[in-house]
Amino acid sequence: MKIQVGVFFGGRSVEHEVSIISAMQACAALDREKYTPVPVYITKRGLFYTGPAYGDIAAYRDIPALLAAGARVTLSPDGEGRAVLSRWPAPRLGSHKVAVLDAALPVAHGTNAEDGTLQGYLEMLGLPYAGPDVLASAVCMDKAISKSLLAAAGVPVLPGCAWTDAAWGARPDALMDELALRFGFPLVVKPINLGSSVGVTKVFGRDALRDAADLAFRFAPKVLIEPAVVRLREINCAVLGDAGEARASACEEPRGAGEILSYGDKYLSGGEGDKGMSAAPRQVPADLAPALRDHIRALAVHTFQTLGCQGVARVDFLLDCDKNQVYVNEINTIPGSLSFYLWESVGLSFGALLDEMLSLAFKRHRQRAALSFTYESNILSGAGLGAKGGAKR
Repeated sequence: MKIQVGVFFGGRSVEHEVSIISAMQACAALDREKYTPVPVYITKRGLFYTGPAYGDIAAYRDIPALLAAGARVTLSPDGEGRAVLSRWPAPRLGSHKVAVLDAALPVAHGTNAEDGTLQGYLEMLGLPYAGPDVLASAVCMDKAISKSLLAAAGVPVLPGCAWTDAAWGARPDALMDELALRFGFPLVVKPINLGSSVGVTKVFGRDALRDAADLAFRFAPKVLIEPAVVRLREINCAVLGDAGEARASACEEPRGAGEILSYGDKYLSGGEGDKGMSAAPRQVPADLAPALRDHIRALAVHTFQTLGCQGVARVDFLLDCDKNQVYVNEINTIPGSLSFYLWESVGLSFGALLDEMLSLAFKRHRQRAALSFTYESNILSGAGLGAKGGAKR
């Protein structure tokens, strides 16, 4: 019997459309001899929909029509490690059940999905799911927290500082003075928890810094500011595995990476918006000396395992050509197109990549099923509301 895989995508995120493209690619690549993909689209309002047309990228050209033709659904656990997709509201006649999922493949990028929100929901359902767990998702989404953890583990990262919107609103001039004194210019300003270069700006002076901070705060309640690398090469490398074993893909160098690549550079410059990150201009493998390539791949695995990741993630590096120094910039726990193009160049097909990700999901589910999450006691036998100190000590 085939494994029913719920492919979750969309969501309340600025990367909503990119997620749709990545999910359609994954649905097409799943091995139909082993898996049946069930696309579960999350709208920008956080509602769940599915239906026969939801696996066709062309249907998303008219989303209102797509929603009208589909079924709004909710999920509930069946108590056996699966989740039931049910129509909402439940019909008066006929079955409410749409599908029973054996596993989930989250392909949702950005906030309210990649940040542990969706993973927490799947945990509550008791459904095996691919990719990092709640903690790793949340930690990796916060660029300042992940930077601190990597630095503590000896991973090279650029220095930086984080501003909250409250601090920025109260004393913007003082913050800019402190930053200019500490780092000088140029600087890179970015929202703390977004990807796809949304809200990211390179600045060369104080006025531009003010505008860049205002822009970043439109997307997140906290921003990260770092010194910019002047002579820059960007190198990316994906990792597949878990805490026990992980391996690195080929390295890539995005074309035009001497400057910050915009959202349009990443997804629209090739004129093939339905191909997502796989169509972005890049060189694979990157032109690197063998020793440097091996160093970056080892750092990618170290970063992946330090942050507790699972499944596939892409680690983005900054190569300072003046200092010949490599820095970890950030990690993408659900990368665009799931970085399948980096694995194809080392002989692993997209279908095989997804198969390994789902195998890891079932492995983690089995490991957690062996743990105890309840404690048998008779604490409620004499419980009452008269105690002054409360029940917990």
